[in-house]
Amino acid sequence: MKILRVLLSSSLVLCASAFALGCQANAAEKSRPNILFAFADDWGRQASIYARVDGAGTISDAVQTPNFDRVAHEGVLFNNAFVNAPSCTPCRSSLVSGQYFWRTGRGAILQGAVWDMDIPAWPLLLRDSGYHLGKSYKVWGPGIPRDAPIGNQQYAFEKAGGRINQFSQHATELVASGSTVAQAKQELLNEVRENFATFLSKRDQDQPFCFWYGPTNVHRKWVRGSGKALWGIEPDSLEGKLPPFLPDVPTVREDIADYLGEVQAFDAALGVLMDELTQAGLYDNTLIAVSGDHGPAGFPHGKCNLYDFGTRVSLAMAGPNVQGDRVVDDLVSLPDLAPTFLEAGGVELPAAMTARSLWPVLQAKGEGQVDPTRSQVFMGRERHVEMARAGNLPYPQRAIRTPNYALIINFKPDRYPLGDPYLLDSDHPPSTEEVTETTFVTLPDEDAGPTKAWLVDHRADSQWKPTFEQAYGKRPREELFDLRNDPHQMHNVASDPAYAEVLSDLRNRLMDELISSNDPRVVNDGEFFETPPMAGPLPDDVPHPNRTKK
Repeated sequence: MKILRVLLSSSLVLCASAFALGCQANAAEKSRPNILFAFADDWGRQASIYARVDGAGTISDAVQTPNFDRVAHEGVLFNNAFVNAPSCTPCRSSLVSGQYFWRTGRGAILQGAVWDMDIPAWPLLLRDSGYHLGKSYKVWGPGIPRDAPIGNQQYAFEKAGGRINQFSQHATELVASGSTVAQAKQELLNEVRENFATFLSKRDQDQPFCFWYGPTNVHRKWVRGSGKALWGIEPDSLEGKLPPFLPDVPTVREDIADYLGEVQAFDAALGVLMDELTQAGLYDNTLIAVSGDHGPAGFPHGKCNLYDFGTRVSLAMAGPNVQGDRVVDDLVSLPDLAPTFLEAGGVELPAAMTARSLWPVLQAKGEGQVDPTRSQVFMGRERHVEMARAGNLPYPQRAIRTPNYALIINFKPDRYPLGDPYLLDSDHPPSTEEVTETTFVTLPDEDAGPTKAWLVDHRADSQWKPTFEQAYGKRPREELFDLRNDPHQMHNVASDPAYAEVLSDLRNRLMDELISSNDPRVVNDGEFFETPPMAGPLPDDVPHPNRTKK
């Protein structure tokens, strides 16, 4: 009996110890926040809350994003968030790796991209640490393997449907078949809700989760007139509010209104996700981050440009331990989200990461410039569309952006920045419809659309020729902009002697960063980026529809 009592006592101690350890483990899991990352394709810095930050008279006046605004009010609105590259795949390569895009090998380009599985990616690191991982729609791409940095498609929750990705097309079809606009929207949003609810139902109790919501509806194409028809955005309300690089004409105003309609559709889906979190009792312990991968496509200065309209994006974050209702002016780069998410999940940061966690800023209490060291960001691009230029060559650029200045270095100024003007000087130039519908017909590094077609059609008009040339013509090696006097980056002052000292300082800071981060562009005249597979025709292992559209 004595031995039995000893054995029972020992067993009880072991059980108690195991129970205590289990409680500690459960407590540790509960203390780790869930992560919801909503990331829109081609969404720049256009949200209704930015209209209040910037004051009246901007594009954001015409859009309503109540759910993004709620995240900003409950947490931090970043006033100066920038992508590292204004092109889908390289931007996402930098984001998932927490490194400059130029450090990601074949992930540094769009067409021809291949993901290197030796590069640490924060979604998989969170998974390995115990997070329930999932995604809907786009994470990384185009490139192969599809969505490799989040485990390909094994964590996809998309069975309920993905019609949100062509929102205006499907909503317009539903309305034409007899649905009201409200019913059409609800039907498409219900797919988003069901996909997310399914993901949440698959997690173990008390297991933290990480979910990436990546719709592509803000990416062209959109149904013309859908901004007004589906969202009540009146194109003429934008008159006098377009930046000077966009012609303030009815076609362009309607195009912007349609773009803003897709932004509102993205925001409506964000609201669905937030509602599901609330119903599941998970909202209070979820870190929510919302942003986009670069500026609007198919517009001058936007996607594939290092000007602010192409690189400056919306960003708001809220959740546990985030000091809320603040507008922060620190210059931040989206790769900073990688160490931020890992730190939230208690995961050790890989040594290869060049980005910096945002947690010190998120946990601070001040507004404006919170961290004085966050006073510059770096950006660049290489290859977007394969056949954009003769010889399938890239357009290499790097830039440094500070609070007062932006310096862009165009390493190959003899090339066309947005692609060769194919057929424009021929006897049979492309028609308005062709330029509106087909990206690859001319100037292929800018997506097809009504604004691009309008500018091409008016390229010889004396009033609009300077606008066309500024958008699509060749650019000097260095472009310097004084943002205090020229916020839209219209006047290059690189050759002005009054800015010689500023130019020299920014050039040195930019080149020092490129060298210290081992940017292949500054080694051997960028041979790495100038030769196949980083340049030249697409390798055989990379299928792409434009092979038949040249």
